[in-house]
This record gives sequence, structure tokens and C-alpha cells, in this order.
Amino acid sequence: MNVLKRSLAVLSLISFAYISVQCKENKKDKSNEMVSEIKNPITIAKEAYGVTSDSINVESYTLKNEKGMEVTIITYGGIITTLKVPNKDNKIEDVVLGYNSIEEYQKSTPYFGALIGRYGNRIAKGKFSLDGIEYTLAANDGSNHLHGGVKGFDKVVWTAEVLEDTGSLKLSYLSKDMEEGYPGNLETVVIYKLTNDNELEVSYEATTDKKTIVNLTQHSYFNLSGDFSKPILDHEITINADKFVPVDAILIPTGELKDVANTPFDFRVAKSVGQDIEVENEQLKRGLGYDHCWVLNNQNEGIRLTSSAYHKESGRLLEVFSDEPGIQLYTGNFLDGTLPNKQGGTYGHRTGFCLETQHYPDSPNQKDFPSVVLNPGEKYKTTTSFKFSVK
Repeated sequence: MNVLKRSLAVLSLISFAYISVQCKENKKDKSNEMVSEIKNPITIAKEAYGVTSDSINVESYTLKNEKGMEVTIITYGGIITTLKVPNKDNKIEDVVLGYNSIEEYQKSTPYFGALIGRYGNRIAKGKFSLDGIEYTLAANDGSNHLHGGVKGFDKVVWTAEVLEDTGSLKLSYLSKDMEEGYPGNLETVVIYKLTNDNELEVSYEATTDKKTIVNLTQHSYFNLSGDFSKPILDHEITINADKFVPVDAILIPTGELKDVANTPFDFRVAKSVGQDIEVENEQLKRGLGYDHCWVLNNQNEGIRLTSSAYHKESGRLLEVFSDEPGIQLYTGNFLDGTLPNKQGGTYGHRTGFCLETQHYPDSPNQKDFPSVVLNPGEKYKTTTSFKFSVK
């Protein structure tokens, strides 16, 4: 009987120990789940957006963080259709120009919110050479090639995948050999990642099976006031660049890199867009305002602060971080009141600005510019982040 009692006691202790361990493990598991939720407080909602003119379904994905910042991206062109962030009174408003329907995006758009490729910016006369072979691209900007051609990355439908563990949206596209005149089958991946620090990170990767050129960027038009009827001339811009890229009469680089000192292109200290935009200057005349690339400082440091924009009335501050060598400031000079405003009315002159991180324009034809060549076996990789705050 004593032996039986001792055996039962031992079994009880073992059972207690087992239950205790299970409880601890369960608590640990729940703790891990909570930590996971804390680390990734991003929700992603998918909806049907519309159908293209060639009967391809387009989806929208809305990423939202705990602070109320949200960004909506559609699979057509990888376009950011809305980007909502708080102002100094914690009022959340949209700060990017765009449209309300797929029909409007397909009808006429100055690249509102789109992914740009294979080559962002201009290529002179739509021609470049690799290893003695000349390639001819579409001349869709006067005599020049602009932003990937007639049907660049801004007009294709990307394949989307939600990466829930990182609060990201992955977009993929295969640009086939000689599409728009570019050599090589180019496999491209772009990942939009939203953080709880009100930062939107855009990461690009590409590989090719034939020597080619690549220069990808994001073409959102910002207006930090949240009111798209207002011009952006009161926005204060900084650009961390000692030089810019002068252009000729058709906006192709002359090959020179010019000091910004004592020119309207000096944004090393914050100044309003409108301060010098109407100054008598040959370069400003050629761009009808700012439509130029700046040579960013500290190019060997990888991802660093490249530029910022501040709107005093709303208190919104946008900081742009990137590992790219250049950035194009475009001040909406060609917005002429003919395009429909998603808030009603139309988009007037200079009601949005772009800060496009990229390589310099016409780099394939400029031997002294950083190379944009991608070889088989190599991987094109670059990252740009748009961080929002208030002050």
C-alpha cells in the first residue's frame, strides 16, 4: 500500500510538472504572438479597383499603421493612388496627387504616383549602345525617350503578393527581351513597406539574362498641404547636393556637373520652391521651372538623407532617404488645369512636386556619369524611403 501511495504521489508530481511546463510554454507562445503583433502593427486590405481597357483586372492594396498613416497602391503601374498622413493637429489627409479610377489613369496621366522603368528620365534621341550594338527606343518626349517609353512600367499590370510578416506589398513584373526596345528579359521586383514610424520604404531589385540598362524610380507628386487646389510654392525644400546636372534646350544633360552655389539651384539650406523659380535663368527657362537632377552628396555612404520638404501651415515634414546618386526635383510645371483633380476641379500649375531618386538623365550616353548597365549574373538593388513627421 505504501508503494502504491508513493507511486501515485510521483505520478501527481510528474503531472503537475507537465502541466506547469505546458502553461509556461503556452504563456510563452502567447507572449511571442503579442511581440509579433507589436513588431508588425500593419494591416493590409485588398479590393478590386477596376478593369483595364484590355480587360485585365486591377487590384488595390491599402497598407495602414497604428498611427493612422495609410497608403493605397494599385497593381496597374504600381501606382500610389493615395497616401494619408497626419498634420500638426493630427488631422489625417491625402498628400499625393492622382485620380479616382483606372479609366482616368489610362486616359491621360503625367505619371501620377507610378513606378518608372525600365529607365527613369530622358535618353537622348531614344538611342544608346552596348558593346557596339545600337538600340533604338520610342521617342515619346519630342525627339527623346522618357520614362521607359510608350508602355513603360507605369502602364503595365504587376503581380502582387502580400508579405504579412513584414507589412509589405511585393510587386513583380517580367519585362521581356526587346520590350520597348530594351535588351534582355528583365525580372523586376518592387516592395512597398510601411512602418509604424510613418515611413514608406520602396525597395527595387532586377536581374537580366542579357546586358541591358536599368534606372527605376517612384513618381509620386506631393502636396503636403493636403489641398490640391493650392500650389506648392510655399513648401520649403532642402537637397543635400553641391552640384546639379545642367541640361540643353530639350532637357538632355550637357555632360557638365555644375556647382549650385550662387544659383537658383542651391537648396543646401531650406528655401521655398517659389523663392527663385521665376528668377531670370537659362536653366529654369528650359525646364519651365525646376525639372532637373541634383548630384547628391556622400554617394559612397549608401542610404542617407537626400532631401526634405516642409509645409509650415500643416506642419508636415517629408524626408527622403536613398542610396541613389541623384534626385530629380520636378515642380509640376506642365500641370495646366486640364487634368481632373480627385478632390474636385482640376490640377493647376505647380500644385504638386516630385522628388525622384535615380541615376542621372541620359546616363547610357554619358561616359562620365555613374553606370546604369546591368549584366547577367548581377542584381540591381536600390532603396528609397519617404518618412513623414510633423514639426
